[in-house]
Amino acid sequence: MPDIYVSWSDYHQKIEQLAIQIYQSGWKFNQIICLARGGLRVGDILSRIYQQPLAILAASSYSGPGKQERSNLIFSHYLTMTTDNLGSHILLVDDLVDSGITLQQTIPWLNQNSDFPIEEIRTAVLWYKACSVIAPDYYVDYLPDNPWIHQPFEHYEQMNPAELALKAVNIQQISGI
Repeated sequence: MPDIYVSWSDYHQKIEQLAIQIYQSGWKFNQIICLARGGLRVGDILSRIYQQPLAILAASSYSGPGKQERSNLIFSHYLTMTTDNLGSHILLVDDLVDSGITLQQTIPWLNQNSDFPIEEIRTAVLWYKACSVIAPDYYVDYLPDNPWIHQPFEHYEQMNPAELALKAVNIQQISGI
């Protein structure tokens, strides 16, 4: 299957579809945890829609050019949150589940590193690839052929501040500003 290219409009539409799917399931949760970096935007928007607190757990498993090579999974030392307590019914969100290792290892990490009792964790992603070792509870698109997904923010990974400034100058010159 060829790579999938996602626009900002499509990206936001998928987050809204995910929000509706979770709502229609009837499940009540009191905490959203997003996996950074990919799950940040998804978690932020779901937190706003559901008006539930958002916590952030940084995790990284991709490296190399274009961040397309899987490497060892690394978690941050702490969960970042603004509430005193972690909720007992957690919606764990990410942008996608590829190998599934990140979601699979995050659940025990949360149970082992939380000072608060966790009764239930459910998972939600925009894209669920067939090669995953774990099936998310909620997802928008199932991808049987495991394509690479090019998300609308990826071009920033190949850009530095000097290039961005030059681009802005060029745009100003073209538009006559």
